[in-house]
Amino acid sequence: MQPEPNKFSLKKRLKSFTYAFNGLKGLWKNEHNLRIHIVTAILVIGLGYYFQISIPEWIAVILLIGIVFTAEIFNSAIEHLADFVMPNLDSRIGKIKDLSAAAVLVIAFAALIIGVIIFLPKLLAMVY
Repeated sequence: MQPEPNKFSLKKRLKSFTYAFNGLKGLWKNEHNLRIHIVTAILVIGLGYYFQISIPEWIAVILLIGIVFTAEIFNSAIEHLADFVMPNLDSRIGKIKDLSAAAVLVIAFAALIIGVIIFLPKLLAMVY
């Protein structure tokens, strides 16, 4: 006799949000880089409102904020997993951690460049 497959349960699906929010809570508490991303995101959103950026610009800004946060979450998950699997210093684990940190850096730089493309002309127009 084969085991019965898991049936859909709304209660279990709602419970999964608890795990996700616990993850966010842990990020806020332990990952200082996330706080920098949040402050930057608030600043960029404020600039977006101030300059009344277009809908495509809003889409770019919101997507990039989401991607930067997601990269930071994956980076943190990889670091925690690596520390769990191999608590002692190992160059292979160090390379893995460096690569995951590099992913955050790459998308943060891409977000910065797009932010400059969106906001620099608006800032210059204020000056001139």
